[in-house]
Amino acid sequence: MADPYKSLGVSRDASQDDIRAAYRKLAKQFHPDLNPDNANAEARFKEVAAANDLLSDPETRGKFDRGEIDASGQEARPPPGYRNHAEGEAGTRYSRASGQSEEWSSDDFGDIFGSMFRGRQAAGSARMRGDDERYTLWVDFIDAVNGATPRLTLPNGMTLDVRIPSGTRDGQVLRLRGKGSAGFNEGPPGDALVEIHITPHRYFERDGMDIRLVLPVTIAEAALGGPVEIPTPGGPVSMQIPPRSDTGLELRLRGRGVPATKERAAGNLYATLRVVIGTPDPDFEEFLRSRKSVTENDPRKSMWAQ
Repeated sequence: MADPYKSLGVSRDASQDDIRAAYRKLAKQFHPDLNPDNANAEARFKEVAAANDLLSDPETRGKFDRGEIDASGQEARPPPGYRNHAEGEAGTRYSRASGQSEEWSSDDFGDIFGSMFRGRQAAGSARMRGDDERYTLWVDFIDAVNGATPRLTLPNGMTLDVRIPSGTRDGQVLRLRGKGSAGFNEGPPGDALVEIHITPHRYFERDGMDIRLVLPVTIAEAALGGPVEIPTPGGPVSMQIPPRSDTGLELRLRGRGVPATKERAAGNLYATLRVVIGTPDPDFEEFLRSRKSVTENDPRKSMWAQ
């Protein structure tokens, strides 16, 4: 498996923020939803996801840096410590740190193995909590804004229903208590830690609790004004466009952004107008030609001011 640092394109002394930023950039670039039927992109996405899973956890990152686990997260082969001693020169095996050999009696061995046996008995009767398990879940932009309960398929084929609260942010980690590894000796199970990543939307962009949208309008709609239907995360609504509106005019719809909760008020939706010409009919083109000679409006007039 590739070096996780190289997979994310970061240095070995990169901060957690650097790792998170690199992963988000690459994940969005190679996400299968944005690269349909592209096997290379899918393989690259899996590679960066695995690298992020290892490096985003300081504990597993530390183990990898120290050589205790490999890039796949598996424990590294332990050094042959016993063999190094057992195959040493005769008379120096099992010696004190000073190098002086030590005689062992049968009572000594009895004490040692008795202690080991009692320790194993104590460990065998202890109740231990299960390990936490970490997962990554990609969710739709609208589901992250409004809330949803997508299903996460685990590597072992089992599934988890993950409740996504409204307003969930990219990179947020949700804790599912008791959904991790089973405990030992009837100990409690660990938790499932699910890191959420949000698929970019074609039109919407989140800005805190607000939603921003570039809204195309026709020349007639911009010139004459009137109601137009626009999309919002909660569904289509009607918005009034003022007459004589230009490209770049920003209109606000109160409460149409991220929904409200007990802790926060609802956000707003901001629509920035973009006038599109489309395909005018011949009569409209002739009208524009006839009016061109009498118009007094020069949108570039201020550019020539000294």
